[in-house]
Amino acid sequence: MTEIILWVSVQELCQCGGFTEQIIAEAVDHGIAQPADGDNITDWVFDTTTVHWLRKAVRLHHDLEIDWIAISMVVDLLQKNEALEKQSRCFEKQLNRFVN
Repeated sequence: MTEIILWVSVQELCQCGGFTEQIIAEAVDHGIAQPADGDNITDWVFDTTTVHWLRKAVRLHHDLEIDWIAISMVVDLLQKNEALEKQSRCFEKQLNRFVN
């Protein structure tokens, strides 16, 4: 299966996602988002999954007034949970092939 990765620039994140450059810089500083390429904020590009996690992070920051350090930990745990759920579904499919 071929995996397609799409890239989003900081400008596109600001325009489409409603983020500011300051929020993106905070997210990068705290490890919530990692640029895939670029040396400075104007050149940064991100994969499209970053938009999903940035939205979650911004929602936590604004709605619950959680600081960026705590948000970084929450996002990390959510990402690990998502990966484990994906792995569990994969194992379940494999198991079903042997059982059925």
